[in-house]
Amino acid sequence: MAEFHMHNPSPDNSQSTRYPVSVKGVLIHENNVLLLKNERDEWELPGGKLELYETPEDCVVREIEEETGLRIVAGQIMRPYVFYISNVTPVLILPFHCHCKNFDAIRISHEHKEIGTFDVHRLDQLKLPPGYRNTILAALELEDTTPQP
Repeated sequence: MAEFHMHNPSPDNSQSTRYPVSVKGVLIHENNVLLLKNERDEWELPGGKLELYETPEDCVVREIEEETGLRIVAGQIMRPYVFYISNVTPVLILPFHCHCKNFDAIRISHEHKEIGTFDVHRLDQLKLPPGYRNTILAALELEDTTPQP
């Protein structure tokens, strides 16, 4: 698994912190975003761990196909951020604005409890971590300016 390194803000700067990397994809179609429900009963973006020697673009394409059955195109990389699983375990989230013609062939893998599409203007009604919510809203702005493949 790939890791991201940051220097610890300790005064002597002698330690570094390692974060696992999770590559996520934002898929919006007709103002609906694709989300998956995880084992913590939170909705999340599709995606997963970056494997050794894998590019982030290849990772997001592979993970989304594994988790949803959809063939997507990885678009623009978005602002990365650190997410704390259960407010404890740090993970670097590397999100991509992705493209898919439609969600007709969607299916759910064994990795998640549920899969669904949700109106991007009603995200506050979901148990959705703030980082995902902010990333979806940023991707919505890109939807208006990015040509679709």
